[in-house]
Amino acid sequence: MQLLPSCTKSFSFITCGMKNSILTVTKDPLIPMMALISIFIHLIIINNLEYHRDELLYFSLGMHPAAGYASVPPLTGWIAWIMQSIFGYSVFAVRLFPALLGGALIILVASVTRELGGSKYAAFLSSVGLMISIFFQRTYFLFQPVHIEIFLWTLIIFLVIKYINSNNGNILILLGIFSGLALLNKYLTVLLLAGLFAMIPFTKHRYVFLERKFLAGLAAGLLVFLPNLIWQFYRGFPVFNHMSELYDTQLVHTDAPLFLTEQLIMPFAGSFFTVAGLIFLLTSDKLKSYRFLGWLALFVIGGLLLLKGKSYYTLGVFPLLIASGAVAYEQWLSEIWKRILFIVILILVTLPVVPIGIPVFKTPGLIKYFEFQEDKLGIDLGRRFEDGTIHSLPQDYADMLGWVELTTVADSAYRMVRDKGACFIYGENYGQAGAITVIGKKYGLPEAISFSESFQYWIPRQFEPDIKSVLYINDEEPGEDVRALFSRITMVGSISNPHSREYRTAVYLCEEPARSFNDFWTERINAE
Repeated sequence: MQLLPSCTKSFSFITCGMKNSILTVTKDPLIPMMALISIFIHLIIINNLEYHRDELLYFSLGMHPAAGYASVPPLTGWIAWIMQSIFGYSVFAVRLFPALLGGALIILVASVTRELGGSKYAAFLSSVGLMISIFFQRTYFLFQPVHIEIFLWTLIIFLVIKYINSNNGNILILLGIFSGLALLNKYLTVLLLAGLFAMIPFTKHRYVFLERKFLAGLAAGLLVFLPNLIWQFYRGFPVFNHMSELYDTQLVHTDAPLFLTEQLIMPFAGSFFTVAGLIFLLTSDKLKSYRFLGWLALFVIGGLLLLKGKSYYTLGVFPLLIASGAVAYEQWLSEIWKRILFIVILILVTLPVVPIGIPVFKTPGLIKYFEFQEDKLGIDLGRRFEDGTIHSLPQDYADMLGWVELTTVADSAYRMVRDKGACFIYGENYGQAGAITVIGKKYGLPEAISFSESFQYWIPRQFEPDIKSVLYINDEEPGEDVRALFSRITMVGSISNPHSREYRTAVYLCEEPARSFNDFWTERINAE
């Protein structure tokens, strides 16, 4: 009969310990101020560009809450469902959550800094180091699993440090819960947890594996992750198919020198912290108790290098390195004028590259900025796409153009259809389908159908009544199968912005099928 009160008391003790750490940081008004500044900056520029291709996918997932999706675990879709249920489908609704979580991350990193033994100055310096980092600016501008991953990885590391400092076994339960939650966001968390399991046996905390509360935390994490594990099992583990496709289409273009170079470019001025933080973690007596976390960071970076992972997959360990870097500079810079000058220099170095991190200008201003880079400085920083080619804008920015125009064209085409009950909209890729599904809410368009990404899970098997017309969206002309099926195909319009990654993607109105569309559709489904 004492189990529930005991558990409640234990959980209260855990949360109280976390709350005390965070309250210590928030008592200093500078840290909450930095968090609010970050939120304000990210929100004030949200309309400079359109929705991102991936944001359209993840917000589409939110319309179909499930225990898993084709390429990601379910957490992103669940959060999208919450946000659209409250705020709708506007760009503001999409970008509000990452902006708020970015502010929370600033407070969390400052808390990590204090747990590492840093003073108020070090905590403030860590918030500066985070905010000037290009990866932080970009990541907390977009609704993608990455911003959640960075936050949850940092929270896991914070709990590990908290456990070391307090030796409170109850924290292990919370650590398990958030580890399970992180796995529900991205499977890459397996690498972080594998690193922790590999490093801890070489520390004085090796006996933690024998603690009952560690086992309880392990069970709690598994319970949190279980819905997706069951979903993967019943779907035949599609995660492996996604990983194989990713290696064949994107990761094949990665190379070691570029990967390592981008570890410095992604933080940019923030690399003063990440590099110093790694060195300080590995060599300083002050942080000797946490030295294994430095090896953990190297394990993640080295592992991803060997696995040919994308360079940004390492971002989850950067907040830890920024926090330890702040502790290092606090020790190295003893005079107040040096501390102030260091912050001023960091800001001055960062200001010229801010447009690389976040779109502080609209499209014409961004184009001029990157043209200046190339013409006057002879560099193409940030403009290399995943396939290795260089373009007028960074890939993320090119992926935030053209979607509204595409949806407008689709709306015009849909208005031309007489029997809308016998018509559907097809998008060849998830960006096109996501644009119709999310932005199309404004026009009253039906959700798009696609075989791309998770859209494949909710395609209809048959249509009732049989289809008489299709709005076909693709960056290429309709294939022979479509041309053979429909007697009349009209191109209604296309994306006209040459800087969009979807430039010339067109909307075709396909009418007068030569045979039963349902028969054709069954053949197509069986071929997938």
